[in-house]
Amino acid sequence: QVQLVESVGGLVQAGGSLRLSCAASGGIFRLNIMGWYRQAPGKQRELVARVTIGGSTNYGDSVKGRCTISRENAKNTMYLQMNSLKPEDTAIYYCNAVGVGVSYWGQGTQVTVSS
Repeated sequence: QVQLVESVGGLVQAGGSLRLSCAASGGIFRLNIMGWYRQAPGKQRELVARVTIGGSTNYGDSVKGRCTISRENAKNTMYLQMNSLKPEDTAIYYCNAVGVGVSYWGQGTQVTVSS
């Protein structure tokens, strides 16, 4: 059973930074894509960023230029560095990992940005 364990989010002031991590364990053969999504109250889940096993990245429009995603394949671990945080970044952040024909989700971690 694959598990995705996310680091604890937290409360950050606007303009601050936060780093999230997600570690995958159990029954993993190959995780082609790992990514972060977020969902704010009353809104749909949206892409924050994702990275392929080869290191290609893409970002959601709302975070471009403020976030950097990276991964350590040997550790099946992914990181999201978020800078210049805004109150509108407040959401539950979910880790996602995609293998061959399967997709896994973490339980989510709350990130709150105060103004």
